[in-house]
Formats: sequence, C-alpha cells, structure tokens
Amino acid sequence: MKKAIMKTAYSAATAAPARKAAPAKSPAKSPAKANKNAEPKSLRKQYVKSNESICKVTFRLPKEAAHNAQLVTIVGDFNNWNLTENKMKKLKNGDFTLTLDLPCSREFRFRYLIDANKWENDWFADKYIPNEFGTEDSVVCL
Repeated sequence: MKKAIMKTAYSAATAAPARKAAPAKSPAKSPAKANKNAEPKSLRKQYVKSNESICKVTFRLPKEAAHNAQLVTIVGDFNNWNLTENKMKKLKNGDFTLTLDLPCSREFRFRYLIDANKWENDWFADKYIPNEFGTEDSVVCL
C-alpha cells in the first residue's frame, strides 16, 4: 500500500508542473523543443531501426526516489542480478539515469539498488511481478 501511495505522490508531483510550465514557454519555440524541457518519465524505449532486435532503454530514477543517494545501480535479469555492473549517472537535478541496449521481444525484471543497501522499484515500470523475497520486481516489456 505504501508503494501505491508513493507512486501517486510522485506522479502528481511531476505531472502538474509539466502542465503548468507549458503555457509559459515562448510561442516562438517549436513543440519538439518544448518537450525536451519536460521531465521524462522513468522508462524510455527507443527501438533501433538499423538493428530491429535491439531496443535502447533509458532507465531514470527520480531524486524523490533516490533520497539523496550517492550511488545507484540497476540490477536485473539483463545483468544476471549483478549488484555492481550497471552504475547509473547522477544528473545535476539529483535524478539517476542509464541507457542499456536490450534484446527486443522479451520482458526483464529489475530493481534499483540505492547506496548498496536500499532497493527501489521503478515508479513507471510496465508492470510488477512478485519475487521470492516477499516484494515485487519492476518489469520492462520490449
């Protein structure tokens, strides 16, 4: 129940400012440039035209979920749940991000590991699946 409350709070917090900020933008700017300034959701998928079997997935953990973290790694099926392999980059705004090339037509379970001691799910995952530890894993569907 707590996770559902956190998801709602984050969604409302990020959705409202994006809607309010749009009218304040200069009318001379194109819509494409205006969208670049909007805060992206956590998961972004970009299918590669030159290699249809690969999808570039950008994972993003917002600062509200990172809780002033110094180090965040993404751990999941795609790296055999290796705790240190995929370190995320901390952005100036406090978010963490990482782009991975993943094979298409698959689903991958994953979670974020914050400062090597706290697990966090992706608030915008495609779905969630219970795991053997009594919690849930985030899932990205490609």
